[in-house]
Amino acid sequence: MIEKTMHDQASGLRRMTKLATTKVITVSGGKGGVGKTNITLNMALAMGRQGKRVMVLDADLGLANVDVMLGLRAGRNLSHVLSGVCDLQDIIIEGPYGVKIVPASSGTQNMAELSSAQHIGLIRAFATLEDEIDVLLVDTAAGISDMVLSFAGAAQDVLVVVCDEPTSITDAYALIKILNREYHVQRFKIVANMVRSYREGRELFAKLTRVTERFLQANLELVACIPLDDRVRQSIKRQKVVVEAFPRSPAALALTTLANKALTWPVPNNPGGHLEFFVEKLLVKPTPEEVPLGE
Repeated sequence: MIEKTMHDQASGLRRMTKLATTKVITVSGGKGGVGKTNITLNMALAMGRQGKRVMVLDADLGLANVDVMLGLRAGRNLSHVLSGVCDLQDIIIEGPYGVKIVPASSGTQNMAELSSAQHIGLIRAFATLEDEIDVLLVDTAAGISDMVLSFAGAAQDVLVVVCDEPTSITDAYALIKILNREYHVQRFKIVANMVRSYREGRELFAKLTRVTERFLQANLELVACIPLDDRVRQSIKRQKVVVEAFPRSPAALALTTLANKALTWPVPNNPGGHLEFFVEKLLVKPTPEEVPLGE
């Protein structure tokens, strides 16, 4: 019994050491159709191509599509984990360059409307992970549901994807506002997607910052301008990502640059960005702010 206890403690310490070096990045967009899943997967494969150990969590629990976009077939998904059929480790599938995918279910309403107990069960499932991970990329659902906010509020870095549509700007602002005021997220990395030029990307970023600087105590950084590129559409039809199908295309080069930049973002010394604390932080509801939401 003593030997078993010591073994369990040693295994736990080894797992905590592995997780403590994990970079956690959540990719959100406020609204659907801005290309956040495409950006998530391209970043993942660009990192995997460099030998990084990358995991993608499909956190769009009602309309999952990460595995489909890569042409993979998931026999089981997160719904099976929540129902107790299997452990999280059992549903992980491997994509190109060794990227590991945690698939969610698609077209299942109860997965999009998890109870608090199911939410906690999902998060605790991460404690069973034994894989060594350098980067965890979380592809959230569209909108500002509790699940989206929980994942974004607990991550080390929050990428907000916007495109040049009025609803994209307003929805991105709504997401940033709630994360800033209720979840105390202060730094946001902005990706201007499907832009016709770098100048258009800068103008798009300026539209967003004009509102945030006026009403929020938030720091926004433009980290990438991804060009509008027909090769992206062609690669999606092939169930591939553009960095794999057309690695020298303008979009692929911009996405690879973004992935390289993301790898340089430090894992902070404080626990906020470590995977084990990311998991624990998802269980903690934010304390409501006294200030009114206002604009």
